[in-house]
Amino acid sequence: MGWPVQSLRSVATAAVLAAWLAALVLPPVLLMRARANWLTQLDRPEAQANWDAFRRDMRQQSGRDGPVQRKVPKSAEPPARVWLRDYFWLAVVAWGLFVGVLGGFFCLLVVGVLRGATPRLTPASTKMAQRPESLAKNQTRRHDHNDQQHDRDAENT
Repeated sequence: MGWPVQSLRSVATAAVLAAWLAALVLPPVLLMRARANWLTQLDRPEAQANWDAFRRDMRQQSGRDGPVQRKVPKSAEPPARVWLRDYFWLAVVAWGLFVGVLGGFFCLLVVGVLRGATPRLTPASTKMAQRPESLAKNQTRRHDHNDQQHDRDAENT
């Protein structure tokens, strides 16, 4: 004994919505948890020394002639530290907006496909279904119209 189709559609709809919510919430939460640890690592003197050495190397390479012209980074701090400290919340809000809007729209499309298009009868289509002879009349009129148009085209040429 299988599940009714409506029940399967409801389960699939719930699964799609749960996946969307997980994609919306899970990455920012994991990033928030890792942020403190990353900032601690970037505050160590070795990280700053590596960044200073990189900038010194770029300064030496910027005056050389070669296939690539190097630019010295302006920031005295590593970019990861600046991003995690100053722009972290902007990134979380941007994630929420993009995944919220684009993911929500995608979920609406998937839910629409899962629910399927059920044909709805309009009053005009029910009249046509009740009187099939009107279809024959319309086709006869269309045929007569085409013949008249053909005759006019022949006269105009």
